[in-house]
Amino acid sequence: MKNKLPSIDFMTLLLALSISTIGLIFVLSSSYIWAEYKFDDAFYFFKRQLLFASTGVVGMIAVSRIDYQIYKKYATPFFLISLVLLILVLVPGIGLVRGGARSWIGIGAFSLQPSEFMKLGLIIFLAKYMSNYVEEAKTFKKGVLPLLFFILLVFGVIMLQPDFGSGMVLVATGFVMLFICGVPIRYFMYFILSGVAGIVALIISAPYRLQRITAYLDPWSDPIGSGFQIIQSLYAIAPGGLFGAGLGNSVQKYFYLPEPQTDFIFAILSEELGFIGSIGTLILFILFFTRCAYIILKTDDLFGKYIVVGIMSMLMIQVMINIGVVIGLLPVTGITLPLMSYGGSSLTITLISIGIILNISRYMK
Repeated sequence: MKNKLPSIDFMTLLLALSISTIGLIFVLSSSYIWAEYKFDDAFYFFKRQLLFASTGVVGMIAVSRIDYQIYKKYATPFFLISLVLLILVLVPGIGLVRGGARSWIGIGAFSLQPSEFMKLGLIIFLAKYMSNYVEEAKTFKKGVLPLLFFILLVFGVIMLQPDFGSGMVLVATGFVMLFICGVPIRYFMYFILSGVAGIVALIISAPYRLQRITAYLDPWSDPIGSGFQIIQSLYAIAPGGLFGAGLGNSVQKYFYLPEPQTDFIFAILSEELGFIGSIGTLILFILFFTRCAYIILKTDDLFGKYIVVGIMSMLMIQVMINIGVVIGLLPVTGITLPLMSYGGSSLTITLISIGIILNISRYMK
């Protein structure tokens, strides 16, 4: 008789579903004006997001029942397939250009963003290496150097699109995993110095990135150009006050804040639900990450532990960057808010990633 599968972690599941539900509500609330104008269908974005969410939830539940150890066997093929998809994006006629970046592959009426698959692929690949070579991973020649090679390889391919935001999330996630793995702190000092020099070079090499830095420092220097998004975002947040204008009553979604259902969905949430709603949403994210940290501490298997570390840090980095941009603490980078922003690849892969965490949580001690 087969052993019964351990019960699912309902707390983590509930938190993920709660955040996703809030995301669905605000995709509808923030997008129906623009959707009515552009597609003559106020529910255009909502229906697609509902389809993505439903697919993601089904995938999450299914993956939560698959023994995560199987990913160890297929980590390298998954990584290589994700890398091939990233390269295919660069091929004219296959890759789609949006917002100046060639980051999508068109599939009928939908599009696929390979960088989202690579985030999960790289995490699993790094987790396999770190768990298989525990002591070697802490050394420079056998651990840090090969791992750094794969991280920078992926970053380099993504920068050819170019997609600076996704590239930075991947690099930061990889570095967090290296830190948790036990790589000596002195190496990170070299990483930081090299990283700062590299970022400065990338900013200087692309005028639009330099404009974003200028807009971050003083958005009013170009209020109808590079500073427009952040100014409109702040105009959404400021009137929200303590309790907000009420669900559906945003003013900024009336063609002031460009495509508010994507990267700036938190601004509309803040305008409609105010400080209380914004803090409530942040608390849900904090509870979710706290639960992930608990799973990490209660998991003995290194492979599972490193996977949860990678997924948790990836999502946490995205949340911090997205909200930092929305409230003006960081330059505009084009990072979505996990589980909330409109986007099929992002939402579906995020939910499936959480499904992996749910499976790992079944084997907590």
